[in-house]
Amino acid sequence: MTTFVFRKSSYSNGQEECVEVATNAPDVVAVRDSKAPDGPILRFTPAAWAAFRDAIVEEG
Repeated sequence: MTTFVFRKSSYSNGQEECVEVATNAPDVVAVRDSKAPDGPILRFTPAAWAAFRDAIVEEG
């Protein structure tokens, strides 16, 4: 089982809801809710994560 090393977004101020992202495992980007670190983890391929991230940036 992979041990993910999660980091918070640089846009997080520590007070708001945010997600944490782990990119330390090969071929997977893991995402979780920062308020529920023991909760579910979403797993994306790097390409799918990049497409999602780029779509958010374009909308933001």
